Amino acid sequence: MKPAWHEPFTPEALRYEPNLPVLDEITPEWAWGGSTGRGVRVGIIDSGINADHPAVGGMVRGGVTVVEQGGTTSYDPSSYEDAFGHGTACAGIVHRVAPEAELYAVRVMGPSGGGTGAMFAAGLRWAIENGLQVLNLSLGTTKRDWFAALHDLADAAYFRNVVLVTAANNYPQVSFPSLYASVISVACSDEQDPLRFYYNPAPPVEFGAPGIEVPVAWEGGGYATMTGNSFAAPHITGIVALILAKHPGLAPFVVKTILRSTAWNARHRPTRPGSAADSGE
Repeated sequence: MKPAWHEPFTPEALRYEPNLPVLDEITPEWAWGGSTGRGVRVGIIDSGINADHPAVGGMVRGGVTVVEQGGTTSYDPSSYEDAFGHGTACAGIVHRVAPEAELYAVRVMGPSGGGTGAMFAAGLRWAIENGLQVLNLSLGTTKRDWFAALHDLADAAYFRNVVLVTAANNYPQVSFPSLYASVISVACSDEQDPLRFYYNPAPPVEFGAPGIEVPVAWEGGGYATMTGNSFAAPHITGIVALILAKHPGLAPFVVKTILRSTAWNARHRPTRPGSAADSGE
């Protein structure tokens, strides 16, 4: 069974946006042509990163592990190794798309893939306050108790020009922070080209990117073929890193506008109702 929220990005459901000439002038070549993501600091809020995995290309520059004891959280910068592989998988995808982006591990999950809302919030806070520019959140919570706290942190990121890229839940239920308006929300498509993604004009999930049977880095220096919205989000994170390396200092809403303008279905429209999309750019 495919993950939830992928339906708007299937060929039969894909919607094509009307012409907006000003936005059509924003092309992929202008947005990220020639960019490698160099110098952009990307946080992977997840299970950690195995810094020596070949898929991350030696680009891990630091990180922390969030520790929770007695109801309080603290940060341990001495270790942020991956607890079970998920964070390394996401980091490897970002590196594949933006090979010179700097990666930072913010470990908020343990060996079972679980964590607490307090650890998640603490990790997000650390990333916002420590100069990271793009944050990949291939995780979330369905607990409404954390709606307000995570919403406040998403707003704090937005006002500091920190771009949050979030994966939608793999199940058809609301999760946070993926469905906040201030974040870039992503679900998976069947696409395999890492730079081809789709825009959904009927949110809450706004973008679809490769996430079905994609090759990812995994434990022990190996690789696996995985499916999930978790693996779609870092494709968009990597593209955001490319954009910010070429156009530094953009606000999140400008980044989102560029993504809308460079999405495949915003640039390749059917030549007539019911026909295949034209070749476009």
